[in-house]
Amino acid sequence: MSEAARFPTVVLNPWLREIPASARADMRVPVRIYADDELWRQIASDRSLEQAVNVSTLPGVTGYVYAMPDVHEGYGFPVGGVAATRTSDGVISPGGVGYDINCGVRLLASDLAFESVAAQLETVVHELSRSIPSGPGRNPKLDLRGPDLDRVLQDGCRFMLERGLALPEDLSTIEAGGVLDGADAGLVSSKAKQRGHDQLGTIGSGNHFVEVQVVDRVFDDTAATAYGLRSGQLTMLIHTGSRGLGHQVCTDYVRRMDQVMAQYGIRLPDRQLACAPLASAEGRAYYAAMCAAANFAWSNRQAITGSARSVFARAFGAAGALHVVYDVAHNIAKLEQHGGATLCVHRKGATRAFGPSHPETPEAYRSVGQPVFIPGSMGTASYVLAGTDEALELSFGSTCHGAGRVMSRGAAKRLRTGAEIRRELEGMGIVVRCPSSTGLAEEAPTAYKDVERVVDVVQGAGLARKVARLRPVGVIKG
Repeated sequence: MSEAARFPTVVLNPWLREIPASARADMRVPVRIYADDELWRQIASDRSLEQAVNVSTLPGVTGYVYAMPDVHEGYGFPVGGVAATRTSDGVISPGGVGYDINCGVRLLASDLAFESVAAQLETVVHELSRSIPSGPGRNPKLDLRGPDLDRVLQDGCRFMLERGLALPEDLSTIEAGGVLDGADAGLVSSKAKQRGHDQLGTIGSGNHFVEVQVVDRVFDDTAATAYGLRSGQLTMLIHTGSRGLGHQVCTDYVRRMDQVMAQYGIRLPDRQLACAPLASAEGRAYYAAMCAAANFAWSNRQAITGSARSVFARAFGAAGALHVVYDVAHNIAKLEQHGGATLCVHRKGATRAFGPSHPETPEAYRSVGQPVFIPGSMGTASYVLAGTDEALELSFGSTCHGAGRVMSRGAAKRLRTGAEIRRELEGMGIVVRCPSSTGLAEEAPTAYKDVERVVDVVQGAGLARKVARLRPVGVIKG
């Protein structure tokens, strides 16, 4: 029996379906899924729907549990899931954030026209791959320990600014200014710090990347101008997170919460949803450690930005300056105001999409809305969108974070080799640097949903609107 057949579903409009709270006795709220017919068929092929229904049983969950069009099976929560819990009587769940805390995306834009520098592309991508460690790489240039590492965990990009690793204007175009003030470095374990002390400025492996791109189409001239984007422009997209440090924070607190759930009378259909009341000692500790890992991730992307700026300066001089368009997390839990109440909004594989009127939208973008990034896969386009005010009512101000997997890594490796993928990408004029052929095979374009279809659903549903399309010309993979 397919996942879709297991649950009664109501079609609300061409982009939205609902599993009512009556579908299972333990559901507290309905589940809403953003998808067209084709994406619905793909979503129903794994355990995404069951996992979303399981999330709807969490104590204190409110409104709806949302599944984005890129949703796929994850650990406890589906990847591409959004759920909000009340701070008064609700829980916080590490599984609702994920192991890569504050995995996110940063877009950098240059003033260079791609056609004017195309002949230098291969050299530039090679230098980027040398300057930005990938795979399970370390960065001895930024080996921070003791007080310096704690400052990163406490102060995020503010510390990077103090150290000369950020520009003052960078912080105004990073979600939360690149720092969550609820962090407590003392609640991050020594093992987590040991895993992360020399990983700032590295992208890691899996689906993380640094991608050189060209703006090949503009859909909204006003928003594109506000973001500093124009057709033919050379840009760079950075996708990575908190590396081993964030993974260990999640591991530590999943274990801790699993041990105390019974004390709080919490029973769940899936132990991977391990949680604790947000107001409890365990809930407060996890939130503070998660904030610290999030600060580490923003600092990581900031360090990568510094390396990219150095490469572009050597290659292009002053003309190669890179500015931060925006940086947004897609694995995080944040305290936000919705409907006059403070809620803990879990976004796992989902990004916030605040509109023009939201106070957290950067001042420079108040006329158009917060930038949203939906990367495709290697060889396919990525999209820049703008958040909408309507999204606050439709999804707690959230949208998807990418195309979303439709095939496991194992299945992708069995289908095609890394060498085949490399030849295909190079045949499309994309320069590829990846230390692992296996890593290339796992991230083959065929392993992902159609990003064009995903973005059309996002726009059709009113969660965000298209601003520009970015075409890859250079890919650095872990």
